This record gives sequence, structure tokens and C-alpha cells, in this order.
Amino acid sequence: MKRFIFYIEILLLTLVPLSYNFMPLHAGNRVFYIPSSDNKEIIKTLQDNKYSVTWIDEIILSINKSPKEGWYSVKPIEYGRFMFFKHLHKQETKKTKSIVIYAGETKEELTKRLARDTGLSVKKLLKSYKSLAYFRDGDIIAVRYTIASKADENTTMKYLFKQSREQVKNLKKQYLDSNTTLSEIKRLHIIASIIQKESNDIKEMPDISSVIQNRLKKNMKLQMDGTLNYGKYSHTRVTPQRIREDKSVYNTYLHKGLPPHPISTVTLDALKASIQPNKTKYLYFMLNKKGKHDFSSSYKKHVQNIKVFRKNQKTKKIKKSLKLNLGGDIKIDWGSVGI
Repeated sequence: MKRFIFYIEILLLTLVPLSYNFMPLHAGNRVFYIPSSDNKEIIKTLQDNKYSVTWIDEIILSINKSPKEGWYSVKPIEYGRFMFFKHLHKQETKKTKSIVIYAGETKEELTKRLARDTGLSVKKLLKSYKSLAYFRDGDIIAVRYTIASKADENTTMKYLFKQSREQVKNLKKQYLDSNTTLSEIKRLHIIASIIQKESNDIKEMPDISSVIQNRLKKNMKLQMDGTLNYGKYSHTRVTPQRIREDKSVYNTYLHKGLPPHPISTVTLDALKASIQPNKTKYLYFMLNKKGKHDFSSSYKKHVQNIKVFRKNQKTKKIKKSLKLNLGGDIKIDWGSVGI
């Protein structure tokens, strides 16, 4: 009897590990991003990528070297379950590519260009974007990212959203109250997207933010061209006719307050400016001949800036016309032209 029990114990000690090792992994995505070496994060990542993880797997992970943060390309069918978890840290992929998310892009522009750069389906990327986004537009921070070459559409978009939200989370820790709500974050994204459309100059952003905040406090219409660069009009020049005819909620010449949604992707600098505007009395800003903006707190000064701008535009137009008609090498005494 004792010998029988001994054989049974030996059999169990052999069969249990073998049974565990050949339990199906129900393998999901072969390429995925592990955000940290924390075992809980690794387990969550595997589960998010459709892998069936058990408590035994967690033990195997804990007694072996943990994978570090990065992109992984795994081949679960070539290993048993034990070997898969034991050697997961060795499966980090070197086949990655750098992509850039540009400021001022709509989700349609972003996914179209991303599809061109990666060879992925624009339709699937856009579908994934819509399913993951908090806001209608402007969820992904404009910066450079590194993605795995063989990542599919959903994995790619998940990575971009996760990385973006980590950046926003860090900004929130640094500048905002821990109880800041998603609706408050959305408001900051809306302001940041307007700032982004008005200027790419990091030094000007906090002043533009102050104009937005000051106008909102005074219950003034924002009257900013940038808000009309939404959707299909993202890169369309805003004309007086367009301002008169656009009846959408994005027309801040027509409606008071902020538009209901972010207009486009933003940089962290624009988002930071929306959180920390400069303390000014500015209510207006106007483009100058240097391509920067002149800020003013009075309408009278703003009108003067407008006149200077128009004069500069007129001078530029005449110069261009004369250059075309007379040739580029002819020198002209502009002081005598009388503009």
C-alpha cells in the first residue's frame, strides 16, 4: 500500500507540472508593449492582450527575471506555458520604428498619416482610436513615439493612448489637484488646442492662454480664428466670409465660451500653458511682421496693431508684385514708395 501511494505521489508530481505546462495559453496578440517591470502590470498587459493567466503563472513570473519595460514579440506556440513565462523577459523585440504625432492634427489626419508610415489600415486605426478616446479629438499628445514594427492597429493605438495618458498624468501630478476630474482635463485640452492653433511659439503660449482666460472671465466672446480650424477645416485659412457663414459650435465669433471639444492634438507645452497662463490683463493679440504676436489689454492699442499688420501685409504684397514684374535683382528704395 505504501509503495502504491509512493507511485501515485510520483505520478502526480510528474503529471501536475506537465499538465500545467501544456495548459493552453489562448494566445492573443503576439506583439505588445509592457509598461513596467512590475509583475501586476505584466499580468494585466497579458490579460489585456487575451492571454489566459493563472495564479501559477504569477508565481513563475515572480521567481524568474521580470521583463523590463518595452515592446515584446512572443512565440507562445513554440513553448509550453512554463517556458513561456520563464523566458518572457528574453522576448523583447528590436524591430521598432520611430513615429511622430504632429501638433494640430485631427484624428482623421493622425490615423491617415500613421497608416502611411506603418503600412497599417487607416480604417482600423480610426476605429480603434474612436473606441479608446476620452474626447472627440485631441486625445494623443504630439511627440515622438517608438512602436514595434509588427504591432497591429489596436495594439499601436492602445500604446499611443497609454503613453499620452501617462504624460498627462505626470503633468497633473506636477500642476493640478489630485481630485481634478476628466471634464476639467477635457477643458484644459480644449484651451490647449486653441493655443496650439494660434501659435507654435512656446514663449507665446502662456500669454495666449491668459487672453483666453481673461476673455472668459469677462464673459467676452473669444473671437479666435483657431477655433474654426476644426475637422475638415483643420488647415483651411479662416476668411471674413467663413466667420460670417460658419454656424457651428466652434465659431467663437458667434458663440460665447469654449467650443465643446478639443480641436486637435496638442503638445505638452500647450497643455501646460492652459494650466498655467501668464498673469496679464491682455485681451487681444495680433500677428506682427516678425511672425510673432503683439499683445494688448486695450481695444485702442489692438486697433493700432491691426493697422500695422495690414500695412505690413500691403507692403509685402507690393514687394512681391514688383519683384515678379521687375525681376528679383532690382533694388528699390522702399522709403520713397510711400506705403
